[in-house]
Amino acid sequence: MSMLKKWTGDMEINKDLRFLLLIGGLYSISVGLSNTFVNIFLWKQSGKFLDIGIYNLSVVVIQPLTFIFAGRLAKKVDRIIVLRLGVIFLSMFYLSVLFAGGRATDFLMVLGGLLGIGYGFYWLAFNVLTFEITEPETRDFFNGFMGLLSSFGGMVGPILAGFIISRLEKSSGYPIVFGLSLFLFSVAVFLSFSIKRRPAHGKYFFPAILKERKKNVNWRLITNAHIFQGLREGTFMFVISIFVFIKTGSEMAIGNFGLLNAAVSFVAYLIASRFIKKPMRKKAILIGGLLLYAGVFLITFDVTYGKLLLYAATIALAYPILLVPYVSLTYDVIGQSWNAAEMRIEYIVVREVFIHTGRIISIAGFIFSVSFFNPSQSLPIFLMIVGIGHTCIYLFVRKINLDEKTA
Repeated sequence: MSMLKKWTGDMEINKDLRFLLLIGGLYSISVGLSNTFVNIFLWKQSGKFLDIGIYNLSVVVIQPLTFIFAGRLAKKVDRIIVLRLGVIFLSMFYLSVLFAGGRATDFLMVLGGLLGIGYGFYWLAFNVLTFEITEPETRDFFNGFMGLLSSFGGMVGPILAGFIISRLEKSSGYPIVFGLSLFLFSVAVFLSFSIKRRPAHGKYFFPAILKERKKNVNWRLITNAHIFQGLREGTFMFVISIFVFIKTGSEMAIGNFGLLNAAVSFVAYLIASRFIKKPMRKKAILIGGLLLYAGVFLITFDVTYGKLLLYAATIALAYPILLVPYVSLTYDVIGQSWNAAEMRIEYIVVREVFIHTGRIISIAGFIFSVSFFNPSQSLPIFLMIVGIGHTCIYLFVRKINLDEKTA
């Protein structure tokens, strides 16, 4: 952890924060290895945009429902147990994909549901632990360094997976890649035992925090922003990798795409986490949002592999500029909201419900566009519509007032 000490200087980084970063890093490598390639694995079996849409819609419908249940559970049991449940369900997902093999498209909703449950438990616990373990002074650092780890996982995972799959005959490399993800999740469960237990207490007030939007302007604004965040993420989180595979027919090309994206992102997170301070947050969110929408025009018409690579570099630069201040601002809004100390879990759950509302709208629109229209004609227009989501975030966050001159 000398790298952490060198990076943070005199900032105090406790043991729990270090282990949470390690778990997040393992998660990032595992997802980098397999997440993109699950969609490709299904595409190679089906070749239908509709099937990919149904699978991803299953994930984003089940995930917020799991969040709501996991929030209630986190008020009754240790938060670490909820984190382990998430990793266990993610492991079950990869086991199910391995067992389904060539018949995976027969179980699209089951697989999507398992992944949604795993994501729901994992991210509820991870976000709550982030809120509990970090302080306002360490929050920007944590979000930035977590971005670095995510970028590292994005560099190592896709290129390694692409190399393994492309070097083996037919689809025999996929079980190896999914098995590696399973192993990494097992290590994450083991590391979770090193984090201090955080006993639960209090009642679960999810409806009250939902209604708090009527009283708390900042809370209403930031949750509205999260709908538009989800509007872009819902479709873009899977369709780009399909585009790359359609253009190249190569898993290695997807690995190279992921490597370029993660390498640029790694540097961008390094800079963003170091130099974007509170006074710059809102401007950074605007710049990041505009860059993200500019990137959409690279992959809507006359798509080539070269344009896709340029898109990878563009969004890799834009996301850290937007997300580092945006995530920190979100936690600061929650931290200043009514009864935040006791109801931080409810605030996290409500936030996720609004993100997934946007994702559900996005993927439902994707399914509609490929079901009733020619995908080659409808998808470019649809991507330009939902692609503006992150840009719209600024319209809401610019009005947020934390009663601080540096906000």
